[in-house]
Amino acid sequence: MPKVGWQGMLSISELMPAYNAKHGEVAPQRVMQFMVKDESNPSSILSCLRAARENARAVRGSLTTEVWETQNQTWLELNRMLRSGDFERDPGQFFEWVKFRSHLSRGVTVGTMLMDEALHFMRLGTFLERADNTARLVDVKFHAVQSDFFGAASEKDQEYDFYHWSAILRSVSGFEIYRKVYRDVIKPERVADLLILRPDMPRSLHASMNEVVSNLAMVANDQSAETLRRAGRLRAELQYGNIEEILANGLHAFLTQFLDRVNELGGRISRDFLIPA
Repeated sequence: MPKVGWQGMLSISELMPAYNAKHGEVAPQRVMQFMVKDESNPSSILSCLRAARENARAVRGSLTTEVWETQNQTWLELNRMLRSGDFERDPGQFFEWVKFRSHLSRGVTVGTMLMDEALHFMRLGTFLERADNTARLVDVKFHAVQSDFFGAASEKDQEYDFYHWSAILRSVSGFEIYRKVYRDVIKPERVADLLILRPDMPRSLHASMNEVVSNLAMVANDQSAETLRRAGRLRAELQYGNIEEILANGLHAFLTQFLDRVNELGGRISRDFLIPA
């Protein structure tokens, strides 16, 4: 992966300043250590799984045994793998394990939890975070392509573009989905369409906002009408959006505005439900 790719990885989580302050020049091994094992980085895999386990322990009485045991076992296994050097020996296998445990955690939660407010709030957090992460991924990765993504001039550019867009799709488990939906070579505008507007793509902005609106409606209270209205309006813009129009008006501007609105929704949900009146 070229240097710009490692910088993009940090930019997705807005971690360039924190990384530079600690490590200076971007180097692959340092980036991986920072994103996996660094306890001072709140977005590292170690920090995220620790927070998940501690939060689960704090609300243990609201969780099923299966949910708690999945979180706890993931934390214990992570520590064993890091101590034994499994990450350094085979980073790819380690990252696949992290993805699998993440999928397992979501599946156990949906499959065993009572469909009450606790589950709806967990799902709200999941899909707000998913929408945010997908928007950041698309924004950063589209900016990483230096050549005109609507038609690379050389064979080398075409080869780079294929691996670049394939990597993006695989990072969101979307490579096979792309092939099934479009049955064509990978084109940047279709990657954008899949990850932004397709309601049947689980990681898309549209699918994420469908879930946000649905779960928000299930926990609605006297204070949340305006929050639900704003969430519904954002969902409607994705439902009736057109990728050619979005690209013509500027993808970066569109995604920046989307991120601002998702962040605002998160703040409004906190005020509506979690802060005592």
